[in-house]
Amino acid sequence: MEGLLLAAGAGRRMGMPKALVSDDRGSWLVRGVTTLADGGCRRVTVVLGAEAERAAALLEELAEPPRIVVAEDWADGMGASLRAGMRAFADSTDGFVLVSLVDLPDLVPEVVARVGTATRSPHVLARAAYDGIPGHPVLFGRDHWPGVLETAHGDQGARAYLAGREVELIECGDLASGRDVDSLT
Repeated sequence: MEGLLLAAGAGRRMGMPKALVSDDRGSWLVRGVTTLADGGCRRVTVVLGAEAERAAALLEELAEPPRIVVAEDWADGMGASLRAGMRAFADSTDGFVLVSLVDLPDLVPEVVARVGTATRSPHVLARAAYDGIPGHPVLFGRDHWPGVLETAHGDQGARAYLAGREVELIECGDLASGRDVDSLT
């Protein structure tokens, strides 16, 4: 399974790009990459946009830096970031991509690993749920990659694609909150 971390946005409500946010546990960007790798992703790809050079510099400290993709149209929303990231997997020999967001600071490797244990087939769609509420990360089997690319627009990401499809929900509320953080206050 490959990991995809979306970290391109300007973080307007945050007051800065979320890829540059740090808290008492360190950089959210570095933590997101580490969480995906420690959770079982054999390769991690990060999509950057706003302040891409500054964000990329944060990743240089990692022993195994991720592959970096810059979404030139990042200002168009999460859909642009998701498309840029998914296009990067055209060369992948893996059949699964697990997509996560940089603004999930309490995400832990155990959530990634648990979602990664979903039924392995090219048509798998699985996602973490927190007390029954669907969240991230989301696991896409290869059969879904073209559809995600086609429908990812605006700030919706893959929401339109996932709507009305059978998605395996994997309860992870015992491990994390699943709450995305939009402000530091």
